[in-house]
Amino acid sequence: MTSEQPPVAKRVPHERVQHGDTVIDEYFWLQNRDDPDTVAYLEAENAFTTAATAHLEPLRETLFNEIKSRTKETDLSVPTRKGGHWYYTRTEEGRQYGIHCRVRAAEGRDAPPEIGDGTPLPGEEVLLDGNALAGDSDFFALGTFDLSVDGNLLAYSTDFSGDERFTLRVKDLSTGEDRPDVIENVFYGSAWSADGSTLFYTTVDDAWRPNRVWRHAMGTTGDDALVFEEPDERFWVGIELTRSERFLLIDVNSKVTSEVLVIPADAPLSEPRSIAPRRQGVEYSVEHHGHRFLILHNDGAEDFALSYTSVDAPGDWTALIEHHPGTRLLQVDAFSGHLVVSLRRDGLTGIRVVPLHGAAPYDIAFPEPLYSVGPEANLEYDTTSFRLHYTSMVTPDSVFDCNLDSGALTLRKQKPVLGEFDPARYEQHREWAIADDGTRVPISIVARKGVPRDGSAPLTLYGYGSYETSMDPWFSIPRLSLLDRGVVFAVAHVRGGGEMGRRWYDEGKLLAKKNTFTDFVACAEHMVKAGWTAPDRIIARGGSAGGLLMGAIANMAPGAFGGVVAQVPFVDALNTILDPSLPLTVTEWEEWGNPLADPEVYAYMKSYTPYENLADVPYPAILAVTSLNDTRVLFHEPAKWVARLRVTSPASHVLLKTEMGAGHGGPSGRYDAWREEAFIAAWLLDKVGLA
Repeated sequence: MTSEQPPVAKRVPHERVQHGDTVIDEYFWLQNRDDPDTVAYLEAENAFTTAATAHLEPLRETLFNEIKSRTKETDLSVPTRKGGHWYYTRTEEGRQYGIHCRVRAAEGRDAPPEIGDGTPLPGEEVLLDGNALAGDSDFFALGTFDLSVDGNLLAYSTDFSGDERFTLRVKDLSTGEDRPDVIENVFYGSAWSADGSTLFYTTVDDAWRPNRVWRHAMGTTGDDALVFEEPDERFWVGIELTRSERFLLIDVNSKVTSEVLVIPADAPLSEPRSIAPRRQGVEYSVEHHGHRFLILHNDGAEDFALSYTSVDAPGDWTALIEHHPGTRLLQVDAFSGHLVVSLRRDGLTGIRVVPLHGAAPYDIAFPEPLYSVGPEANLEYDTTSFRLHYTSMVTPDSVFDCNLDSGALTLRKQKPVLGEFDPARYEQHREWAIADDGTRVPISIVARKGVPRDGSAPLTLYGYGSYETSMDPWFSIPRLSLLDRGVVFAVAHVRGGGEMGRRWYDEGKLLAKKNTFTDFVACAEHMVKAGWTAPDRIIARGGSAGGLLMGAIANMAPGAFGGVVAQVPFVDALNTILDPSLPLTVTEWEEWGNPLADPEVYAYMKSYTPYENLADVPYPAILAVTSLNDTRVLFHEPAKWVARLRVTSPASHVLLKTEMGAGHGGPSGRYDAWREEAFIAAWLLDKVGLA
């Protein structure tokens, strides 16, 4: 075999018997990453992909340089106030990772310091330099970055492989040195006690489920105290400190049920107490506000309502904002004199301010018909300024401060786009496809002005559609390289996501999951009927659970697409959800169903799982991208899928690219990520004849 020939994986029959159904899986062996044959197969696929795309190297370099030339490499985020300091992150030209810094706040000055050209601010104190931490490692990620209440200690955790197992350390900011406290194999997140004497963190079980909260006394080297352990394998746990810095919250969540336990931040040795015992199907989150806990919940409220209960004796919930069907409440941020509610309505996000001193509530207005808005970091409790993030498909990421008393918005920064970028050259649209069952499915579209509507334009159609995660409009510098070459970009807001409220999610999960796939096909067909493109000009793209969508639509309607990009794709879903020893499986049963216990769920999942439904038909060209150290969608899923595709449909053009030293998010450094995007964009342009 040479790199110019597609690899052919060996076939080793493995029998699966479930509910009387026998299936032979000839690529089951690829699940063993320690098998030299597995690594050899992945490397052979990488060599084949390299050879098959060698002609695109000049285009990849051009695209990378376009991304780089449009990006302000030496830049600085808008500083955020916390106590006596302003905190920010900056980047430097030629360096992969951010540098976390702070400067002292000028007395009597509430506005953030001017950030100038993005170089260090006067009086800068470097808290953490990601480049120094990363060193020569091919991968680097921070898991937590958590300052003590007094600002003297910094808890941070690092991952150098992409498997999301972090090492937690504490830096003494008065000396600049790390304390001797080092904790291995922790999960994301942490929380400090009020006096900084105690640090709380979480760890995972063998199935990569965060299930325990621990308490570490600073300066000790003995065993840490187990504060909380969740035995139910459906639930994840997390830990956080409230904005008021009065309470530590232990968040316990399954896909459909929640419980929150509370510990006074000034009494970290206290036993956690529950705000409200869990009830199956009831989700709630908690925000502290003075004498009360605010509770955002779905108890009798499909799109959620806001209530409160007493801090001293949590019990009955008193309504504060009633349920309004069609207005999905997402989050509440509490400040001393205001509440800020993040919501979505009619497929768009929004922000509502609720003053607590007698003034009427109001919604913040935004000028574009298609946009995305949400809270930024708001660390101070006693403030009348709320920081928010705003973007659209033509407006770069923008940071505003809102005066909560007047509603006035002050633009603090818009992400620079260098070169000759002019948003007026592009146009964005919202259109609606009609699904098989008559449901109207929104599509967000951006294109260069003047793109013909005669079916000749190429189009990238992006989709996700799981976990109530919404693909709200976003701006992308790499996308400009496609738009400027005449490619239309569209997002299909399919069911299973949260774009249209909780009902939208419920109608795209469990035994209604196929709505996600048929919605996406309907969106592709709409874009053809509306003159935007033609079937062989459409490249579908999605990742993770959106990769499941990619595999499903390739089986369901291969003639509707000219190509498919599937990133870290969940394409062997049935086998994964049948194996409770694998990461995430048990927690996922409330999303997909439990095929181990329920024959109906087994049959339904088998009918749509991409790996189970490959056929000898002409597939669109497929590019699958994965990572060896991914702990969310294991590398073997796309590897098995591609291996079976090669023998099931030998005439199809299929490539597999595996990052051998990264995790679910792919390469960690920004330049490496740009090269990855340039690789995908070049392949895409090649498939639509624009290479």
